[in-house]
Amino acid sequence: MRRDDGAATVLVLGLCAVVLLAGTVAAALGAVAVARHRAASAADLAALAAAARVLEGRDAACAAAVRTARAAGATLRSCRVEGWDAVVEAAVVPPGAVGALGTAVVTARAGPAG
Repeated sequence: MRRDDGAATVLVLGLCAVVLLAGTVAAALGAVAVARHRAASAADLAALAAAARVLEGRDAACAAAVRTARAAGATLRSCRVEGWDAVVEAAVVPPGAVGALGTAVVTARAGPAG
């Protein structure tokens, strides 16, 4: 038996471990990116919904924002009306273990043009 018998097996196992680690990191980054985009979409939609109801008052505007953010899979962290504009902050927690690292939070503003 030679000293290098089984060396290829060890190298292949090492390469498999590196590929598995790279795949795990890529999946985690993908989950974070999807959560960020979901939060941005939810914030934009919630701000538009709130802006459409600003004339009815802050409570009606923010209630519409809450419903819209929830329907988009996000949590509305804050909602305020500044003049004719609605400003909201939406949050989405990434799925899986990545969610323990943090939350994607996005602020959006909507109001009349001009």
